[in-house]
Amino acid sequence: MVHAILIIKGLLTSNTRSIMDALDTYRLEVFREQDLVINITEHDLVPRHEVLSKEAKRNLLDRYKVKDSQLPRIQYRDPVALYYGLQRGDVVRIIRRSETAGRYVTYRVCV
Repeated sequence: MVHAILIIKGLLTSNTRSIMDALDTYRLEVFREQDLVINITEHDLVPRHEVLSKEAKRNLLDRYKVKDSQLPRIQYRDPVALYYGLQRGDVVRIIRRSETAGRYVTYRVCV
């Protein structure tokens, strides 16, 4: 599968979007130029995100005896999910600062 990133100035038309979705052999990510001006992962209010490997995902699900559908969700169109290139089914570890516990770790599956 070919992976490509497109950076555009304006908006995509619905016709262009449908043509891009029909391309099965290509994975196209589209970003607007204005969305790339600021790195959102460096903002104070955005916690640290780590994308889990397939093996780490399997270990997580086995450890807690859950299915990926039982994890909290993150939308594939979420700005952070777009930044990391998450696809449906990927799991991300989110590490937040906590006043009482020091840090709070949670996991989300991309839908």
